[in-house]
Amino acid sequence: MRINAEQLYRQLSQQLAPIYAISGNEPLLVIEAADLIRQHARQQGFSEYALFTVDQHFRWMDLLNTSNCPSLFGDRKLIDLRIPSGKPGKEGGKAIESFCKSLPQNTVTLITLPKLDKQSQSTQWFKAIENAGAVIPIQTIGHAQLPAWIRQRLGKQQQSADAETLDFIADNVEGNLLAAHQEIQKLALLYPPGQLTFEQVKNAVLNVARYDLFQLAESMTAFDPVRYTRILSGLQGEATAPPLILATLAEQIRQLIALRAGLDQGLPPDQLFKSARIWRSRQNSLLSAAKRIPVVRLQQSLVHAAKIDRINKGVAATNSGTVWDELLQLGLNIALADQPTMRRN
Repeated sequence: MRINAEQLYRQLSQQLAPIYAISGNEPLLVIEAADLIRQHARQQGFSEYALFTVDQHFRWMDLLNTSNCPSLFGDRKLIDLRIPSGKPGKEGGKAIESFCKSLPQNTVTLITLPKLDKQSQSTQWFKAIENAGAVIPIQTIGHAQLPAWIRQRLGKQQQSADAETLDFIADNVEGNLLAAHQEIQKLALLYPPGQLTFEQVKNAVLNVARYDLFQLAESMTAFDPVRYTRILSGLQGEATAPPLILATLAEQIRQLIALRAGLDQGLPPDQLFKSARIWRSRQNSLLSAAKRIPVVRLQQSLVHAAKIDRINKGVAATNSGTVWDELLQLGLNIALADQPTMRRN
């Protein structure tokens, strides 16, 4: 079966499954889910513990031997199997299938994996886990969901904050959920239960945001100039290489041009998504952006991107101060597509 993280506590309270698989790229949420399973297992007498990490030295036979070896004292056993790559390989896949077909008695197995793509979720070994126990996919907490997530976490420690304050915290911890958790815990240590003021939070919360290139491109096509500016500034502070930023933005612009051209020709969106290699999670937002941004502006932005590439290579000069100013202007020209065209070089 497949359950979400919110359903896990209820499922554990009813009955421990013989095998669990947690899959996700949010370390904090993966750790919390795994700790919850381990806690319930210990409470029900699973006191013997075996930990395996699948790396180049790991032998799948060790897992099978451990599962078949009874405890000297008859204790219940918890097997903790960690697959950091998310790919057990051919031998590992067969071992997991075999393991799931004859699950050991008095044993709970916990498998932790990174977020799996659709192809990995279609493998026989993954389906064997899903059929034998419970799979818990951990969803990424995006920028839009972060204030609500922070509100819920504050509520657990009998604290609350207004929308402006929640947005402030979210802006300062975006992309770093572990740091967000630490900042929320710090607020519980500094202030009593009740409503937190903006000034209290402002004085306590550090700027621990971590940004990535995909968040930058997402804010550009979401017509969010404030967030685009903040993320670009964060990337500059983290010394991210400008050519990497430019490559991500230019690819996004090329995808928008391909979508807009295809739409103008009356081609179906699904065909356009496939040819432009646009992920399913981003299809709706990019389609909406392609419909709203004038094709002339997209073409001019691509020309501007080519100029920035020459600046990065030292064969052209910038009229906007620095290459970072050029990247700012490039993104804002898309993010402000509903407003009058910005000055271009």
